[in-house]
Amino acid sequence: MTSGQDARQGIGILADDLTSAGDGAAPFRRTGHEARILLSAPAAELPPVAGVTAVDLGTRLLDEEAAAARTGRAARRFAGNELLFKTVDSTLRGHVAAEARAAWAGSRRRAVVIAPAFPAEGRVTVEAVQYVRGVPVHESDFARDPVHPVRCSDLMTVFPDAVAVGPDRAAELPGLIRRGALVVCSAATDGDLDRLVSVVPRLDDVLWVGSPGLAAALARRCARVDGPVAPAPAPARRPLVVVGSAHPATRRQLAALRARADVQGVTVGDDPTPAAEALRALTAPVLTVQTPDERHAPHIARALARSLASVVRTLAGEHLVDALVVTGGETAAAVFQALGIDGIDLLDEPEPGVARGTPIGPSSLPVLIKAGGFGDDETLLRLCGPVLQPLSTRL
Repeated sequence: MTSGQDARQGIGILADDLTSAGDGAAPFRRTGHEARILLSAPAAELPPVAGVTAVDLGTRLLDEEAAAARTGRAARRFAGNELLFKTVDSTLRGHVAAEARAAWAGSRRRAVVIAPAFPAEGRVTVEAVQYVRGVPVHESDFARDPVHPVRCSDLMTVFPDAVAVGPDRAAELPGLIRRGALVVCSAATDGDLDRLVSVVPRLDDVLWVGSPGLAAALARRCARVDGPVAPAPAPARRPLVVVGSAHPATRRQLAALRARADVQGVTVGDDPTPAAEALRALTAPVLTVQTPDERHAPHIARALARSLASVVRTLAGEHLVDALVVTGGETAAAVFQALGIDGIDLLDEPEPGVARGTPIGPSSLPVLIKAGGFGDDETLLRLCGPVLQPLSTRL
């Protein structure tokens, strides 16, 4: 993390896992800002970027008290930023209320605005209730998350002292902010989120709490027409797709990818050696490595993430792959730590909720990171599309 002095620059994003840091920062990169993602404890002090610094606080894996304490410390360090954004999962997983309140206290902002909708992924807030593709989140696949099962979809239950505001009442926001309110905002479209952001005279009066949908609305408000142009990413010839998320959406995406003849892969177990040896013998232009499909208890999931990371380190060290596509925040963090990566300088956002960048550290592999629940069934096919063979010439 940058120093307290340097942190008082530009835009700060506090995230509870690595994929949230990426998809929170990516919209700002798209609108002309430099953007950098930092792991929670980089090996060396890193210079800040002029635009956006997103920090993976790793709080999704902590208990509530520890998560709140770490978030509060980070918010104090970034309190002077011109814009401060606290990510929250668009399905309300994690320590949503505790972290939002700790960030508010640490940031010393006048008010907090909470808007978790991400319409591009079918996550909307209607009358303060959070839905995923028409289903309340506590009745969706996210209710079966092995670490943070979602039990409540009603944000007014999560934040009982909040004031609920819908898109038709956006004009009330400035007054509520002046009174120091905690405001829960409903939104079903990107236009709703743009309307909420547009009516706030001073963005630095507010701690903004939301998902990539709100990040994108703020990025549009703060767009830089003279911002630096990101260099085009080098084309990959042999990417490795690393799947640690057990979410059904990612598993469907992997199944669609693996159905092709020009994609080969293995499943990793507690011992990473057999998977690494098997991958060495494969010849396809796209390789995959995955954990087993079934959901696991947290301690088993962490062990499998470490096995995945070990396999990636082996293949990267032997130069058998030249790019990484990683799904799942815990998986991405484990892989980056294994490769000695302290952070990522963002290049672009190829799809909503997908961040692409170059590592900070000894590894030079281009990386894409995607949250487990994001995307349709063909997302991984599209991300690997430039490498895949035309169907008429499939291997």
